[in-house]
Amino acid sequence: MSTRKKVTAGLLSGLAFVLLTAATVSPLNDKYFEIMKAIEIYTNVYKEVNTYYVDDIAPNKLMRTGIEAMVGSLDPYTNYISETDVEKARLTRSSKYQGIGADIEYIDGLPTILTLYKDQPADAAGLKTGDRLLEIDGRETVGYTRDQLEEIMRGFPGTTMDLTIERPGQGQKKISLLRGDVNIPNVPYFGMLDQNVGYVALTTFTQQAGKNVRDAVAKLRADNPDMVGVVLDLRSNGGGLLNEAVDIVNIWVPKDEVIVTTRGKVKDWDRSYKTRNNPLDPEMPVAVLINGRSASASEIVSGSLQDLDRAVLIGQRSFGKGLVQNFMETGYGSRVKITTAKYYIPSSRCIQALEYRDGKPYDIPDAERAVFKTRAGREVLDGGGVAPDIELPLLGGKAVTQGLIDEYVIFDYVNKWVADRPGIDSVADFRFTDWADFEAYLQRADFDYTSKAEKALEKAVAAAEEEGYDISDQLAAIQERVDQEQLAAIQQYKDEIISIIEKEIAGRYYYQRGQVQMGLRNDREVQEAIAVLNDPARYQSLLKP
Repeated sequence: MSTRKKVTAGLLSGLAFVLLTAATVSPLNDKYFEIMKAIEIYTNVYKEVNTYYVDDIAPNKLMRTGIEAMVGSLDPYTNYISETDVEKARLTRSSKYQGIGADIEYIDGLPTILTLYKDQPADAAGLKTGDRLLEIDGRETVGYTRDQLEEIMRGFPGTTMDLTIERPGQGQKKISLLRGDVNIPNVPYFGMLDQNVGYVALTTFTQQAGKNVRDAVAKLRADNPDMVGVVLDLRSNGGGLLNEAVDIVNIWVPKDEVIVTTRGKVKDWDRSYKTRNNPLDPEMPVAVLINGRSASASEIVSGSLQDLDRAVLIGQRSFGKGLVQNFMETGYGSRVKITTAKYYIPSSRCIQALEYRDGKPYDIPDAERAVFKTRAGREVLDGGGVAPDIELPLLGGKAVTQGLIDEYVIFDYVNKWVADRPGIDSVADFRFTDWADFEAYLQRADFDYTSKAEKALEKAVAAAEEEGYDISDQLAAIQERVDQEQLAAIQQYKDEIISIIEKEIAGRYYYQRGQVQMGLRNDREVQEAIAVLNDPARYQSLLKP
């Protein structure tokens, strides 16, 4: 018998002994017996498939498929991480390896620079937003997955990466990028708004986020003694470090206040997180902006300030990510990331918006959500993210407006627009006045956002063809009407589309800071926050039952 077969036989014999023991001392419905029974069945299936399947198989790949299917049936955040992936993650977090300082998205099958960060390696190398990466160190990027792209771009600071890019309006270029450390500010902008209201934008909860927000608020207060309140913008902030969230709440909430607790099956792991310092200003009126992409740490900050009646929340319901993950060693350098607990904020409600049934999200109806109360007695619901005190509709009342964003129509237009313009006036003075040019571009680009109505038409046509009916003439008439409605919708939302274009253009010349500044110009949620903070009676009434 070979050594491998001896080892396998020994493992199976030992497993059989454990199973026999478990069956002897435990009733059939005992959970541990069920676990051991399942392991034995899994092992036997794995052995038989490996031995008798008609084609040769890769045992590691087969096992990984089984493990990933198992954890994938729980929730999107519980994942198996192989030895190779663990090493990738370690390198990514290490001070010896960093990114290039740009967000990359696949557009038309090619990796494209979607956002460029000021003074980072990609910016220093001369890359521009809109550049499409054709080759990286001589390897074509067509057909690469995102993971494969990250693999070939990986490297240590001080090493170079040779790129072949295609720049809109200028053709192909060769660029050499020197890898280096990346430092993207988590507070890209803070300043004063109208009517003595301060404003701080926080994009992510990375290290020093709490300090940076506190410093920004302190400077605004010091430079503007008549400041009546501050707006904290957490819109589209996907979260990050828990301790930074607690530190930000601590700016306006006293020391030793419990902000968030984690509770799970293993009670020894339950934790409470308190504010640790004296607040910067426990009385200053605060408005927090949130939307459907505000998640995790953003929800801890906004939800805690709401539960403690310390801020007015404005915008749309938050994402609802209230799950805590921990890494467990699983041998041979691999790990499994497991959801081990949920977040609970001061009212004792959980911010998790979805349940997962067989790995699929299930939205909890309002009727099934428990009612909790803020410190002042206001009713709030759990299990649905954080609901704002003042809810405003999303921008883009028509699907066609969102289509211009989702299909990168505005992005591509701005690529063309900036190609022949080396700069613009200051953000404060710039106005986009080329609406006719944009409309002409839409015609040339043959923009055709597939709306829900069009998708329904496509299904109707397919069904009619299956049954032998020809409705092509009727479809053409309906399609023409839909196209007319789309053009009308674009005209109806002209001002909003211009605002989006202006924000995109400002970002090309003034990076994140410029985008934030430009976005404030026509921001309904910011204007609502200014109005609330300048109306003490209304502000106080919103914080009372």
